[in-house]
Amino acid sequence: MASRVLAVLAAACLVGAFALATLLPPPLTLAQLIAMFDARLLYQAHEFAVANNLGWLWGHAMMPLLLRPSWLVPISLGLLFAGGAMTVNSRKGMPRSHRRRS
Repeated sequence: MASRVLAVLAAACLVGAFALATLLPPPLTLAQLIAMFDARLLYQAHEFAVANNLGWLWGHAMMPLLLRPSWLVPISLGLLFAGGAMTVNSRKGMPRSHRRRS
């Protein structure tokens, strides 16, 4: 069950990444994409980080992520979900024999 859910999430993320890479201009960053939907969201996220003493998180994790292409986040999530689906599926393995070895 979990492997199927992860596989569906992986497929959705990979299709979404392909759609973003194909339909949007190539140099469109994640920050620009977010600003297209809600112009104040980035400002509010920055203010939240500063107000809660998470400025290091904003500077070292969020800013580099926001400067990357918009399709990078969904393709990364898709690859992680695909790896998770394969890992969960490989744990099932072969059924063990109930006979004792002598």
